[in-house]
Amino acid sequence: MIHSELLFYLSMTMVVTGIVAFFVLLFVPSPYGRNANSAFGPPVPTKIAWLIQEIPAFLIPVYFIIELLFFKTSDSSNVRDAVLLLAPFILHYFQRSLIYPMLIRGGKPMPAVPFLLAFIFCIYNGYLQSSYIINYAAAGYALFAAGMAGNIHSDQILRSLRKPGETGYKIPHGGLFSLVSGANFLAEIVEWTGFALLNRSLPAVAFALFTAANTAPRAWHHHLWYLKKFGDEYPKNRKAILPYLI
Repeated sequence: MIHSELLFYLSMTMVVTGIVAFFVLLFVPSPYGRNANSAFGPPVPTKIAWLIQEIPAFLIPVYFIIELLFFKTSDSSNVRDAVLLLAPFILHYFQRSLIYPMLIRGGKPMPAVPFLLAFIFCIYNGYLQSSYIINYAAAGYALFAAGMAGNIHSDQILRSLRKPGETGYKIPHGGLFSLVSGANFLAEIVEWTGFALLNRSLPAVAFALFTAANTAPRAWHHHLWYLKKFGDEYPKNRKAILPYLI
């Protein structure tokens, strides 16, 4: 009972924090990437920052699976369900923490404050998702797979804009960028919405909402930045985060 209550309060804290972050980030762009701000602490090299801040969300569920397999008495169906439910989460953060940083070309150093906040969040969320394991659904897998594929493809498009040694910004084209400026952010929202459907749990829903609350404003600011920088060159029908709408 105590553990269930803890997960409930952790989930609700994430929902409330996500709502607050949404309104703050509408007016204050996230201080990293193209909006990096030295007022938010000393710079951390981009590749190191992404590796360290994301790795807890990969290692914590892996630990939970190992513990379930070797140190707890559980029937095979419980172990199977745990692996099936956590596999998408583990796969995402394996790619995000161990593969994505190695593929970054250039990239501005990340200020220490957003780096530390991301690190803390990945510990928090890694524990929260791993601690709540229930039933799964095919629709959730399909959405998650589509979102992750869109996320990886969008990252690849952004990387391909820069040749070795280049540091400037260009207009991305292709994939979801044909529809929205925040293609990678839209894909991330779809991905974790699928994860929430897959788990049908409050922690997973809280994470999906928190993701949307953080990435949607960032997509909006990216869209405004593109319009300001490229003017009439930027595709007029491209929206910020929701195709044909916003």
